Amino acid sequence: MNLMLTFQQGDAILVSVFLILIAMSILTWYFIALRGWRAWQVRRDNRASEATLWAAASWTEVETALQHSAAPVARLTQDGLGALRQYRQHSASSLGQSCSLDEYLTRALRKRLAQEQQQLEGGMTFLATIGSTAPFIGLFGTVWGIYHALVNIGTQGQVSIATVAGPIGEALVATAAGLAAAIPAVMAYNTFVRLNRVINQDLDHFTHDLHAQLLTRGGEDGVR
Repeated sequence: MNLMLTFQQGDAILVSVFLILIAMSILTWYFIALRGWRAWQVRRDNRASEATLWAAASWTEVETALQHSAAPVARLTQDGLGALRQYRQHSASSLGQSCSLDEYLTRALRKRLAQEQQQLEGGMTFLATIGSTAPFIGLFGTVWGIYHALVNIGTQGQVSIATVAGPIGEALVATAAGLAAAIPAVMAYNTFVRLNRVINQDLDHFTHDLHAQLLTRGGEDGVR
């Protein structure tokens, strides 16, 4: 079986199917590598930022240590401290009268937490789309290839195993190519969904702890 014959002798539709599946497979593995590295980096940076936060002696020390960190934990802390400072500065205005510090911090931390969770979900739709559509694209290529193979066989007027096996076998490879693109995408999607759930739970627990610390120690160390 020579797949180059498919590109040389196949029509534009069959060639396009193979090119689409090849592109899907390349993009899937690229995203798996990129997303896997990003997940490992997020968990590593979160652990480091949490250790820095709870070991710090003051909020000023926390802000200085985390100001250049890209960890979600660091951004949650920065937004929480920013919201606390803003509330303290406007406590005598309508801001302080319209809601309590608890409500104001909750809104700020929830907004940042939602943004961080949305970033973690980035690209998941892409994997789900490939996992669900690639087998059908491959099947379409197989049906189209078999149809043209049978038409060519009928035109030649000779039917034998040699004339049937080659063209139909090459067409069936489209189904295998579709599965080869879909299976890694589905497995990666399920893996990253589980990993995102673990990270989101850790962020949720951290946000509750940070919220409590900001309420109880918010006025310390010049955060006013």
